[in-house]
Amino acid sequence: MSKSLLLKTILVLILVLAVVGGYHAFYFIERLDKEITERFDGKKWQLPTIVYARPLELYPTMNLSPELFEKELQLADYRKENPVTAPGGYWRDASHFTLTTRDFHFPGGVERSTKLQIIFNGNRIDSLRSPETGKELSFIRLDPAKIGSFHPQIHEDRLVLRSPEIPHLLRQGLMAIEDKDFNSHLGVSPMAIARALTANITAGKTVQGGSTLTQQLVKNLFLDPERTLSRKLTEAIMAILLELRYSKDEILTAYVNEIFLGQDGARAIHGFALASQFYFHMALEDISVGQMATLIGMVKGPSAYDPRRHPDNCRNRRDLVLRLLWQDNLLSQSEYKSALSESIYDIDQQRNGLNRFPAYLDLVRMQLLSEYQKEDLQGNGFKILTNLNPQIQWQIEKSLSDTAATLSNSGKNKELQGAVVITGRENGEVLGLAGGTNPLASGFNRAIDANRPIGSLVKPAVFLTALERGYTLASPLSDTAIHIEDGDSGWSPQNYDKKEHGRTPLYLALAKSYNLATVRLGMDLELENVISTLKELGCTVPLRPYPSLLLGSIDMSPLQVSQLYQTLASGGFHLPLRSIQSVITPDNKLLTRYGLKVEQRFSPPVIQLLTHGLERVVSEGTGSSYPFSSNHSYAGKTGTSDGLRDSWFAGFSSAYLAVVWMGRDDNKPTSLTGASGALRVWGNIMERLDSDAGAPATSLSQDIVWARISTDNHHENSARQYRSTLLPFIVGTEPNQNTATRQSTATGINMKVIEDGARNIFKTLNDLFQ
Repeated sequence: MSKSLLLKTILVLILVLAVVGGYHAFYFIERLDKEITERFDGKKWQLPTIVYARPLELYPTMNLSPELFEKELQLADYRKENPVTAPGGYWRDASHFTLTTRDFHFPGGVERSTKLQIIFNGNRIDSLRSPETGKELSFIRLDPAKIGSFHPQIHEDRLVLRSPEIPHLLRQGLMAIEDKDFNSHLGVSPMAIARALTANITAGKTVQGGSTLTQQLVKNLFLDPERTLSRKLTEAIMAILLELRYSKDEILTAYVNEIFLGQDGARAIHGFALASQFYFHMALEDISVGQMATLIGMVKGPSAYDPRRHPDNCRNRRDLVLRLLWQDNLLSQSEYKSALSESIYDIDQQRNGLNRFPAYLDLVRMQLLSEYQKEDLQGNGFKILTNLNPQIQWQIEKSLSDTAATLSNSGKNKELQGAVVITGRENGEVLGLAGGTNPLASGFNRAIDANRPIGSLVKPAVFLTALERGYTLASPLSDTAIHIEDGDSGWSPQNYDKKEHGRTPLYLALAKSYNLATVRLGMDLELENVISTLKELGCTVPLRPYPSLLLGSIDMSPLQVSQLYQTLASGGFHLPLRSIQSVITPDNKLLTRYGLKVEQRFSPPVIQLLTHGLERVVSEGTGSSYPFSSNHSYAGKTGTSDGLRDSWFAGFSSAYLAVVWMGRDDNKPTSLTGASGALRVWGNIMERLDSDAGAPATSLSQDIVWARISTDNHHENSARQYRSTLLPFIVGTEPNQNTATRQSTATGINMKVIEDGARNIFKTLNDLFQ
């Protein structure tokens, strides 16, 4: 081949390669450009949904101890400092508190930051005052504690800032430390590369990088951490494309929100706004010069310069940043010296509320997923305001954990577990929930997922069915042996004490939880009617008309049991249980409000009769073993499944409804009945929550009258013999309407109150002589 032909061939090949290479390069660049614009013009980040507890509302005379108040402040991530310099700070001097609340957008509008002085007198708020004006305040609502978040799969978290919200020092400081040529380069800075190369050769190691802020943003937003020449080339091309498409301000704003600045367990801390809260418990605009320099310095290596784990490294890096800022005239001499004297990290280590209550978050997630797609909850940055009351939640956790630990000393009670649900009696708000004895454990949530036989907790539904059909609390029942044929086999239930008690009034059969009387009553009423009552109460599990249903052969979770008893506690009105108050969008617009939904299912006078029967359970029946204070009155029911595998108590006071379950996850027997296990937890919780509570039935219907009956023959007893008791009746159903002992609730004298007082006196005397 001649030289000229060879030269032509080579030129043709070069031309072909150039065309092919250019073609592929063009489409490669076009693909990168499309990826950049789709990300930048669309939603740059998947923002987690943040879940909040109920806001703490304060007013003079409120019952609240200084210790609990401080615990609530710490849960809400308030920092302890003296003096209080910015929102989110507080200081305590014995019973005096000084604090500055933070702005918060509630569904009804924004609650602005407020400076407060709060003085306690014992366990009560004595006064609320503005320290600026000295004016007494009648009410204040604090910003609520963050108790959890629902993250995208990448588990990144950030608070997104708009350009005007970026502090001037941060903007100028990033350029001074990370990219001096930011305002003049086109994504890649040859001068920065040359400076870094010179510094690294002089030091004999890598001490400085040549990447611009734009390249760092590209690396974080679009690329993996692989360190190859091709990836570096891609990074440079994308940086140039980004600069051609978007302004410097847009790029810097994205950088401030994207940069990785630390790790909180599985949660990655991105952006300066969240890092400021994470490390210093302050909003970015409120942190000091020294703290701002600390964050800027951490860009180089968040782990190596973590102020909590490596304070010496962090201090050296911060001081270097401060010196460079001063040399660039971004700080005055006095600002520089003052910042150098700051402690590197003087924030008390305290556990805030974030993901502190995993069991309650399970309930929030479950209720949200009934209305929202999972993707919406994990990426749109919603704010969820819940009904969680931290003070109630702490009491639940302590009582369950302590009681389970005490009971576990018995051989059969090893590995004892439990669950608790507490709601507001009048509104169905779920105020606290424990899914196990370890409050921090996630996974199997027994309050929601443990479906266990409910035992005698079903009996109020049987007796309610009877009361609706004309029975009274004095109606005689037969507590005698019964055999029910069921196909080829039969069923012969027994009482817990293996005895028969003969003729007994309805209220006593309920109070003593007599199985034989309950089964006979339920069969007389017909099973389908009892099932109808259970459904009206709120039961959603499948129910089969088997006689064993009358003794609780129904598997339900504590949450499902709570829904049943909520209808009883609220006077016959069905209230769906609610863990959520409202859902708010990232721009603080109300998306959904979860208001009160009420549907009357039962007659209030009939429910009042049943409530009295449930009060008798606690005062003289299967729940009487717990030493309740004499000035409290509660209504509830014990429940125990076959083989002592499940211990239950469900009941209510004037303010709260609580359901407690105890048992073993492997379904092995324990030594616990409902009274010896669950009731101990229930009583411990309710006595502490309800220190000011009275009787659950605080106001009786005008359709109710009281009459005294003999406990021997269950008829009217006008002589008020020793063996007699007062019972409520619906007007017209009392044994003898003409007797002088009948007391209407409309009269000035309530014999029930007098009798209860006398009973309490005798009980107190009896306790003294025991």
